[in-house]
Amino acid sequence: MFSFNHVNFNVLELERSLRFYRDALGLVPVRTKEAADGSFKLVFLGDGKTGFQMELTWLADRTEPYDLGEGEFHVAFTAADMEAAHAKHAAMGCICFENPAMGVYFIEDPDGYWLEIIPERRGDPKEHSREG
Repeated sequence: MFSFNHVNFNVLELERSLRFYRDALGLVPVRTKEAADGSFKLVFLGDGKTGFQMELTWLADRTEPYDLGEGEFHVAFTAADMEAAHAKHAAMGCICFENPAMGVYFIEDPDGYWLEIIPERRGDPKEHSREG
């Protein structure tokens, strides 16, 4: 009856976030929507492999960082080469938590959202959590 469509993150500086998602995860814009009055802009990012999209929402009148609560939510990305992915993210300085026992780690985007990086061989999303 239902299927996944997209996830949304509100961002403070759209261009900064677009650079981060391109550089860190290879996500690129696949469509955009702008308000006629310039009050908001939506940019949908895709990975070129799946139909799932990440929507970045920018609001013109927003000047303060978003309250992410306790940060106990995340989106997970699969990496075909964990060593290369980890090296890239370490060089970018965006790794915020590692769980070597589970073979996963998290990166943090410019607005404080956590993104889990999991190896391609893992298939069960229930295996992955910060508590590990």
